[in-house]
Amino acid sequence: MIRHVAIVGAGFSGTLQAINLLRHDGPRATLVERAPVPGLGIAYGAAHPSHVLNVRAGNMSAFPDEPDHFVRWLAAKGIADAAGTFVPRVTYGAYLRNLLDAARQSAGSRLTVIGGAVSDVVADGSGACLCLDDGRRIAADAAVLAVGNLPPHDPPGLDPNALSVALYRNDPWAADVAEGLGEDDTVLIIGTGLTMIDVTLMLEARGFRGRIVALSRRGLVPREHAAPAPNPDRLRERPATVASSLVASVRAKGHAVGWRQAVDELRPFTQGMWANASDAERARFLRHLRPWWDVHRHRLAPAVHARLRAMQDEGRLIVAAGKTLDFVEDAGGVAVRWRPRGADMSETLVVQRIVNCTGPQGDLSRTTEPLLRRLADRGTIRADTAHLGIDVDEAARTIARDGRANDWLYALGPMTRGAFWEIVAVPDIRTQTWSVARKLSNAHWVGGEGL
Repeated sequence: MIRHVAIVGAGFSGTLQAINLLRHDGPRATLVERAPVPGLGIAYGAAHPSHVLNVRAGNMSAFPDEPDHFVRWLAAKGIADAAGTFVPRVTYGAYLRNLLDAARQSAGSRLTVIGGAVSDVVADGSGACLCLDDGRRIAADAAVLAVGNLPPHDPPGLDPNALSVALYRNDPWAADVAEGLGEDDTVLIIGTGLTMIDVTLMLEARGFRGRIVALSRRGLVPREHAAPAPNPDRLRERPATVASSLVASVRAKGHAVGWRQAVDELRPFTQGMWANASDAERARFLRHLRPWWDVHRHRLAPAVHARLRAMQDEGRLIVAAGKTLDFVEDAGGVAVRWRPRGADMSETLVVQRIVNCTGPQGDLSRTTEPLLRRLADRGTIRADTAHLGIDVDEAARTIARDGRANDWLYALGPMTRGAFWEIVAVPDIRTQTWSVARKLSNAHWVGGEGL
């Protein structure tokens, strides 16, 4: 019987896992977080006031059984009629902190929050033991890895040891990302996804008035959220052809109704589509369709989209498609040699700062995160076949190198993308944490779910 669950990471996934254990009257929980403030994670802990949620408030409840919970919380704070708005991420961070604080006050000894870094998780009899950097040990009946997104890899051709610290920021959330820049300087942002959007807004908010060049292989930028509209022809069930051809099914739907509508229609079925696809089909999807899927799936608030368009019209933001080749530091900054997409000849761009916004990495074979590296090297966990993160089964139990599921070690959130694909946003993670908490609390038998 599980009486105690230890959770590594107190970002959104870990915090909601602990709270849901309490809500299901399950085992006591211990949250271990190395950041100074638990309950936020990178997405909300490093947010600037200019950053807003990419999902309307009406779909941002932390609890699947209370879909209006966040909107009611906003109303209680004096923010009424917010369901259709995109509120600041710092506001959502305050919501999560409030949930955690309330849970700690009401749970007493059933919820413990510990500051520290977990260096290892080992099987201990029929349970798990968390080993912290400072020598502390935490014994539990089960452990949950809720480590969130891992830092990006360095771009092709860039050796961070060959560049001055002032010239290269591998951490796009660093508070000093705009420090020391002048109005005549150029910042190169490598990557054109949501992180690029955040950094661009942060640079502007902190007074940078120079030029920003955003570069990625295809130069695709997240699309704008459209106003909700009725769609009588919307899909009601998963396409029957998915299991035999994931790529063809998604592409056909995109051509028929447009990518934005196709992504919206397919989203309720995406996890099932992904689960029924073969490894080869998943690989084809990632190779051919992922960039298009991502920019239509992870969209921008209209106000943010309008601000970026204005910066482009002013010539302060340039989005380019191409591949970096090499980086050479000189007296003027960094000479970046890159090849535009479709071109045979390379070009050189001189910049005064480079910010890595290539997106989170999840490949265990390349990670330098000490805990995951140790677990993978020992064979306790393994990479999924697409190398998106940690291999887990449908119940979120980690899979060892020998193919056996670990009953004592679970994983949640973005690092389980290889099994679930759509598991990086609040609406998906809240359902996952809810389901895993029900299992660990034996609440999944209620209502005949286990029969």
